[in-house]
Amino acid sequence: MALNSSLNKVSLTALPPLALYIHFPWCEKKCPYCDFNSHQIKEGAAGFDEDRYIKALIADLETELPRIWGRLVHSIFIGGGTPSLLSAKGMDTLLSAIRARINLEPDAEITMEANPGSVEAEKFAGFAKAGINRVSLGIQSFQDAQLKALGRIHNGEEAKRAIAIALAHFKSVNLDLMYGLPMQTIDDAKKDIETALSFNTPHLSLYNLTLEPNTYFANFPPKLPNEDVVDAIFEQNLDLLSEAGYKRYEVSAYAKPGMECKHNLNYWRFGDYIGIGAGAHGKISFPDKITRQVRERHPETYMQSMETQGNALVESKEVPVTDLPFEFMLNTLRLTDGVATNTFSERTGLPLNVISKGLDEATKKGLLDSNPSLLKGTTQGLRYLNNLQEIFLE
Repeated sequence: MALNSSLNKVSLTALPPLALYIHFPWCEKKCPYCDFNSHQIKEGAAGFDEDRYIKALIADLETELPRIWGRLVHSIFIGGGTPSLLSAKGMDTLLSAIRARINLEPDAEITMEANPGSVEAEKFAGFAKAGINRVSLGIQSFQDAQLKALGRIHNGEEAKRAIAIALAHFKSVNLDLMYGLPMQTIDDAKKDIETALSFNTPHLSLYNLTLEPNTYFANFPPKLPNEDVVDAIFEQNLDLLSEAGYKRYEVSAYAKPGMECKHNLNYWRFGDYIGIGAGAHGKISFPDKITRQVRERHPETYMQSMETQGNALVESKEVPVTDLPFEFMLNTLRLTDGVATNTFSERTGLPLNVISKGLDEATKKGLLDSNPSLLKGTTQGLRYLNNLQEIFLE
């Protein structure tokens, strides 16, 4: 992106909303498609040292306080791994420590990811009492053959039971589903969506299975449906969800009115977020710069670094001005309604004319809405999102 010499510095008139992300790095079993920073609990081991990890998280948060002092935190997201492996007592200790250290919005959305195989009614009641008010369940499928092919530790009945328990304890519940699964047919996919819709949860996330590098599936690829079948499943999903009253508000996210995930919306609108925990990433803005941080990835190395050095950073840098336009568009173009055009300058501190060439090109190709007050992909732009985003990578 060609920027003239007068545009070599960020100038933000207001700081964006702030969220907190907490990474929990352990899971009971590493799924063959997963490229997240998750580490399988060793067989025969005692599990993980919960108290030690929570202490490291709290210390990690304290290192961030000078950078976000006085700012209001609007949401918390605890991802993994499988955060539901934490005890209810441990979750209460963690959230209580967080509330004592940051300025948390009174009705903040606090999300925890959970694996259906680790759901217990008593434990979920404890999580709710600790302050969790939104749960995201990694269902993926309700069909045992599909779940087995995906290496999941739960079966279809356990998935249904977990949803019922979650709905009994939390204000909002999201179901993660996948499509384009090994040997999946259009009818198989329809059954999964219809089963999910029968629970009437306020939010659904649908992901097309992709073979990510450095995963088991990348090295030993399963037989996946052909592109025509995957496209047909996608169109079927759109129709079924729309008929059931869900709006597609982001490429992979669907919600009932007013039940969108506030935390993820903040990412897609190029908001700020503190990132604590093993491998966590953070983005913090200042009036004259935007910064990013990355923590130690392995849980043991992360905890040792916090204990011996007082931080676990492996990277802390100011984002180059030349990278900001693409980073902004990479996120916001995922939203089906887009964002107001003036959001670009508000969140990057740069004038809109630095992306005018890309806007013109994307509009002429029919990938970007022609409304000058919106930065919004067309139906074609959302379908070919990578092509649209790449225009702003120059």
